[in-house]
Amino acid sequence: MVSPVLMNVVLAIVGTAVVWKGSGLLESASEQLSAYYGLPAAVQGAIVVAIGSSFPELSSAVISTWLHGDFGLGVAAIVGSATFNLLVIPALSGILADGVEADRTVVYKEAQFYMVAVSVLVITFALAVIYNPVSLDGPASIGGEMTRSLAMIPLCFYGVYIFTQYHDTMDHEAETPPEDINPIRQWAYLAVSLVLIAVAVEMLVLSALGFRDMTGVPSFIWGLTIVAAGTSLPDTLVSVRAAKNDEGVTSLANVLGSNVFDLLVAVPAGIIVAGTAVINFSVAIPMMGFLTVATVVVFAMLRTELHLSARESYILLGLYGLFVTWLVLETLDVTHFVPGA
Repeated sequence: MVSPVLMNVVLAIVGTAVVWKGSGLLESASEQLSAYYGLPAAVQGAIVVAIGSSFPELSSAVISTWLHGDFGLGVAAIVGSATFNLLVIPALSGILADGVEADRTVVYKEAQFYMVAVSVLVITFALAVIYNPVSLDGPASIGGEMTRSLAMIPLCFYGVYIFTQYHDTMDHEAETPPEDINPIRQWAYLAVSLVLIAVAVEMLVLSALGFRDMTGVPSFIWGLTIVAAGTSLPDTLVSVRAAKNDEGVTSLANVLGSNVFDLLVAVPAGIIVAGTAVINFSVAIPMMGFLTVATVVVFAMLRTELHLSARESYILLGLYGLFVTWLVLETLDVTHFVPGA
């Protein structure tokens, strides 16, 4: 008889492998479609590739909330993935490509709109606590019920983001698309890749829930680690490869665009599907607070000379190491910055 530990480990490994395979197919189809429709580099990275590579995070939010009734796991997976995307992916890109070049579009539009996205989600959670308070276990826990009407707030802001990207495409002079691209075939490949990723994410979620039941460690910790790491693979592959090809703008735009999509679309998507979900404000806000600090650090580094150096990349890796260390200390009850856990 297979032990529960082995089963959960196998689910995590197989799920990650299928995400890897599906993401490779997704990346190829996204690039082909972007070339066919003549999209500018910033829009290609921030919209087409970012939405495609963020589908695992979207799936984790919907599956966790709708199928398993654990909205906190989905939010943790997205916040963990956003932190990984923001710190590790640019760091790996900067180290492997010996620095990543940015431009004013990435710094003044993508990075700043991402800061807005973080603020919008925090405000939405706060509104849930203020207008729909919920009693949770534990004297320090503060909860609120997220409704479909509240979920529309971040979705509307993502509409603004799409609107700004649309105007960039209007000013862009597209090159002649390659003649050997079959758009129907590429859309079919894209659809297949999304199905593969959805199945893989269900494996990752089941693995996280299994480890929660076995160890008693809150599901948000497993969401921040197992699910977040597995779902961040597509963004890692896309951004690192773009950086090594001297496409720094596409690399950074994909990271920031993916995180904007995760926060403004993936999180509310689970609520839209399920109808309502309870958010543990005491758990969510410390995590969002760290994400805010990481965002400010990355923005400051990109703003200096519009370049992320290899030295700055190692600093970002160190900051992510502090994040993981903090999670371990919280799990061991050494620190108590997350009282609602």
